[in-house]
Amino acid sequence: MPSSPAGSRCDDRDDEAARAVEADIDSASDVIDEAAGETACDAADEAPIECRRAVVTAGQHGQRLDKVLAALAPEFSRSHVQHLIDGGHAQLQGQPARVPSRKVRAGDELALELVPTDESRAFRAEPAMREQLVIVHEDEHLLVVHKPAGLVVHPAAGHWSGTLLNALLAHHAGAAALPRAGIVHRLDKDTSGLMLVGKTLPAVTALVRDIAARDVQRLYVALAWGHVPDELSIDEPIGRDPRSRLRMAVVSTARGGRVARTDVQCVARGEGAGALRCRLHTGRTHQIRVHLASGGWPLVGDSLYGGRAGFGLERQALHAVRLALLHPLTRQPLAFHAPPPPDFARAWEQVAGATMAPD
Repeated sequence: MPSSPAGSRCDDRDDEAARAVEADIDSASDVIDEAAGETACDAADEAPIECRRAVVTAGQHGQRLDKVLAALAPEFSRSHVQHLIDGGHAQLQGQPARVPSRKVRAGDELALELVPTDESRAFRAEPAMREQLVIVHEDEHLLVVHKPAGLVVHPAAGHWSGTLLNALLAHHAGAAALPRAGIVHRLDKDTSGLMLVGKTLPAVTALVRDIAARDVQRLYVALAWGHVPDELSIDEPIGRDPRSRLRMAVVSTARGGRVARTDVQCVARGEGAGALRCRLHTGRTHQIRVHLASGGWPLVGDSLYGGRAGFGLERQALHAVRLALLHPLTRQPLAFHAPPPPDFARAWEQVAGATMAPD
């Protein structure tokens, strides 16, 4: 396989995800919620939710309802307790109590249904998501999938279900015993292309180490507005945009930016845009998107970084097209190619004047 580091760690958020998985490996069982994560009060096939009861003490007289209930369920954050109160899961003197700031009195009878947090319920199999798994390669230890645009990889705020992780948990039983169901890196929701998933703990461990050593190589294809030079290397640190928590930006290392380098080749131009191949030396969050936008070449359809829609694309024109690595257990060289989805392929043809050649 190629020895050049230029294509290593080519996911736009490998770095953060790989470190997070590595931190979980030594205690893999700790990241699995085997208890209340799938319970529901009214589901006949699931265990009932625990309901805790207490009587307000003299020392609690005059305190806020949410404070007293938080002491009753210390394993939950106060914000989650407030969420439960708002949802009608708290009772005061046998009646629903929906005002967290309500003052309680000594002798009041309280009850709280311990509905699990969204986070704890996110780690569950969703059989309906299996159809989202486009499998490029699978063996005992390794899974390579072609993620479609629009699919969230890992549960997070606003996307606690319907993710690639939920599909993996439904695909094979061993995923439940792995940190993040074996996910060792991520692609943005609207980025399509190849992803690696470990199916066993030894495989996950090896993949994380290979990513850290920059031995996993990937190639992206992209469409960007403007006149991108034939070849360039963008070597600018990336960090959180100080003006927006939703964005990353070129930020000096003195202000928290982390070293990042992207090599870009413009293979064709047309209609005011360039057809690009991108290789990464690092894997910062949104790296390709940020680096190109910082040079005045935002990706087509990438509204977050100033790229207007075009060529029929409403999402960012970014696709992980090629992946090369050593098998995590056998150490045999492997290489995979994933043609871009139809929307991207049509847009590429409009810019390049020809269909995309296989890598």
